Amino acid sequence: MLKYIKQIQKKRSIKRLSQEDAEQTFTRYYKRNKWGDKDSASGKGSNLEQTATLRQELPGFLEELGVTTLLDAPCGDFFWMSKLDLGQITYIGGDIVPDLVKANNERFGTKGREFRVMNLMETQLPKVDLIFCRDCLVHLCFSDIAAAIKNIKASGSTWLLTTTFPEVPNNDDILTGQWRRLDMCKPPFNFPAPDKVIDEKLTAEGTRNTDKSMGLWRIADLPELDLPN
Repeated sequence: MLKYIKQIQKKRSIKRLSQEDAEQTFTRYYKRNKWGDKDSASGKGSNLEQTATLRQELPGFLEELGVTTLLDAPCGDFFWMSKLDLGQITYIGGDIVPDLVKANNERFGTKGREFRVMNLMETQLPKVDLIFCRDCLVHLCFSDIAAAIKNIKASGSTWLLTTTFPEVPNNDDILTGQWRRLDMCKPPFNFPAPDKVIDEKLTAEGTRNTDKSMGLWRIADLPELDLPN
């Protein structure tokens, strides 16, 4: 009986996702705390435990690259990022959920730090030294990923630092709003080998996510993606 109920719920979820656009989906997730983490509305991957390695390594990583301007898209609720000392880096947080952006500006906005409503697939992105895109593409269908990469390339920004799982055997398509692991170097994306990698060294999420990493690519080197809807 329980298995049957779960099947019905899954069918209803798929139907709803197929009828929503990305803003509607992620706004609904935010308002209902879809991922159920007690610390961060952005989910368990954004709590302090799961970002421990990244918080330790990211400031030095950015300094080594000479980053002075950073776009964090999606920025989520800025929970773990608020714990970092980014020095003199100009920070722009972009997110598709308007209520989240409003709350972030009220709580965290300051000189050199602002938050904007931003659809990674459609909004004209600012030109920055580095676009930080964590836990985003893993939630998008192939065609939305292609649109996001095209938009990122159009920004004229220098670097992309984004989530990748190098041990994934192959990449599967989903409905935007669902989740799966992606290796950005495998088809249909075929990114070149990353210039640098930050291994997030995760353990608490289970063995299937222990290869979770942030890969760094020069945006000008990214392939043009033409993936059908």
